[in-house]
Amino acid sequence: MSQSSYPSWQPWQEGQGGVPQPVPQPGVHPQAWVGHGVPSMLASHADRERAVDVLRAGFGEGRLEKGEFDKRVARAYAARTVGELALLVADLPQGPVPQPVAALQVPRTFLPVPRPQTNGKAVGAAVCGLLCVPTFGLTGIPAIVLGHAARSEISRTGEGGDGLAMTGLVLGWMYTAGWALVLVFLTMVSALVG
Repeated sequence: MSQSSYPSWQPWQEGQGGVPQPVPQPGVHPQAWVGHGVPSMLASHADRERAVDVLRAGFGEGRLEKGEFDKRVARAYAARTVGELALLVADLPQGPVPQPVAALQVPRTFLPVPRPQTNGKAVGAAVCGLLCVPTFGLTGIPAIVLGHAARSEISRTGEGGDGLAMTGLVLGWMYTAGWALVLVFLTMVSALVG
């Protein structure tokens, strides 16, 4: 790149009193910097760090060479005013330039496995099986019917809830068989007594 394509000032070059001075060129009159806020306001530590972050981003993107980057960083830490910091980063974007990112397809093996929907009849079978205790086994037969129907639907559709259906079946058969034994025992006792 030719020398004439560079700006008439280099922000890291110091003039008198540590203030950047434009490089004089014949026939070109330098213009005063007009920035955001008050350029003569004293710079804070946070202002200096923000300017250094912009310089780092510019260096990382290949906009600055190592020597120029080092000079500008040293100058940023020595800057007294916001205007001096603004001159150091005036020819850089204010932070990293966003790069377009291609949307990557996530392989199916890393996607979360969707949970199958729980079969409603399996839930009903489990509830009826658990209600056998307070109802003295009256819900045992509905638990058995719902449990068998739920297991056949689960094997056909792939829904969840097989454990609930089995719970309803086991409790339903247990209480139904228990009440059947009690009835047989009472029948035998009444036949012997009578």
